[in-house]
Amino acid sequence: MDGHTIPLNEAAQNVAQTLRRGALEPLWLLCVAVAVDAPVFILAFWFALYAAIPAVEFDPLLAAGWAVLAGGVFIVTMTAIGAYRSKVMVSLSSFSARTCLSAIAPVLGFVLLAPVESVNTAFVAAGFSLIIAIVPTRLGARIIVRWVIETGLIARRTVIAGGGEEAARLIRGVHEQRGNDIRIFGIFDDRDDIRSPTQVLGVPKIGGYSDLIAFVRASEVDLVIIALPFAAEERIKWLLDEFKVLPVEVGLSTYSKDYAFDQAGGPYLKKLRRSFAPECRLTKRFFDVFFAIIALLVLWPVMLAAALAVRLESPGPVLFRQLRHGYNDRTIEVLKFRSMYIEAADPDAEQVVTKGDPRVTKVGRFLRRSSIDELPQLFNVLKGDLSLVGPRPHAIKAQSSQQDLFAQIVDGYSARHRLPPGITGWAQINGWRGEIDSPEKLEARCAHDLYYIENWSIWLDLQVLFRTPLSLFSAKGAY
Repeated sequence: MDGHTIPLNEAAQNVAQTLRRGALEPLWLLCVAVAVDAPVFILAFWFALYAAIPAVEFDPLLAAGWAVLAGGVFIVTMTAIGAYRSKVMVSLSSFSARTCLSAIAPVLGFVLLAPVESVNTAFVAAGFSLIIAIVPTRLGARIIVRWVIETGLIARRTVIAGGGEEAARLIRGVHEQRGNDIRIFGIFDDRDDIRSPTQVLGVPKIGGYSDLIAFVRASEVDLVIIALPFAAEERIKWLLDEFKVLPVEVGLSTYSKDYAFDQAGGPYLKKLRRSFAPECRLTKRFFDVFFAIIALLVLWPVMLAAALAVRLESPGPVLFRQLRHGYNDRTIEVLKFRSMYIEAADPDAEQVVTKGDPRVTKVGRFLRRSSIDELPQLFNVLKGDLSLVGPRPHAIKAQSSQQDLFAQIVDGYSARHRLPPGITGWAQINGWRGEIDSPEKLEARCAHDLYYIENWSIWLDLQVLFRTPLSLFSAKGAY
């Protein structure tokens, strides 16, 4: 099942067209809730201190500092106990209870700060201030979050693999769950229309299993649920193996107790959780933008010198543009300093660059060996097409020295596209860069890429980033 080469049928194309733009991630709902709660509760804590401490002893600035600290503790506790999850916020009692629980530590802190003779006053002041903050914000949050869920603004866009009775049970279970953010857009199944009807409880069957990966590539889908009975264990295993190339979460309906699919269930899903969850995506994006800006501020003289050298040595544009595989197998245009004579340019990468390649200019050879030719990709990072660290983006038709396409050499090759590609990566700092003249080299590079994807963290990104300059001194294979 190769979703990159199999075209979508018309029905799947029509549904994919409606899902071109992603829904708001639940993470953004959390961010908005925090942005509202932080000033409200900091102000509430400040007034609690103002009411509890005698006027002659009250210092407004010091009180503001303590209020900010208390507000920070409150917000962190709320986040830690899951109070900002959409399911919790639509329940007035649950949301209010967790709010009160999160306020215990700040209130106890105020009591300790207040003079002994004002302890009772501190309790009353804190309670009164919190009630004024809790009642309107929780009532308002319940109304707004329920509207957000009902309109599908933060929906987890979902498709089902498998139809029939199991799909019907799944759809009923999802619809019966109050506040469930799952929205089902289609069913994929290879079985005939007798065993797997063309429509199950209003959800259409829009393709077979061979269409599913291409559908996920072409649309913004968050979750794939396999709706097959326990008896179809071999088919389930096969599907899970095929879905390893996708950057989406996979769920099994047979292992779900509440049809919420919040946690991994069943023995097969431990390594199939989403590698690039929303909170990871946001963290990595901040990391990329911050360090890309710093790199541009530091390296602009090097980039200017490289551009002048390219322009003076041979006629043609300074920048070389090439289409490459991006996140989720999507096509992106990557920038480089031109390192070849313009008449010998190879935008499709149909001929591998080898040692002493006459197509490469003298300046280009130095730029390639030192990786300075990659520096314009910092602008790709700011644009969002690339990350600073990730699997290196290969050309769409990239092939080895033996003229074998990369996708034909390594089984499951596109699994390395489950994270955004990077300027540098775990494979590159471990010596796997440059020419691919044997299957073993590509297999080793892909194995390092998959290790990075499965073990991604900001600390790993920092390690790769700071080891990259050292790895350039042993740039074997870079011509």
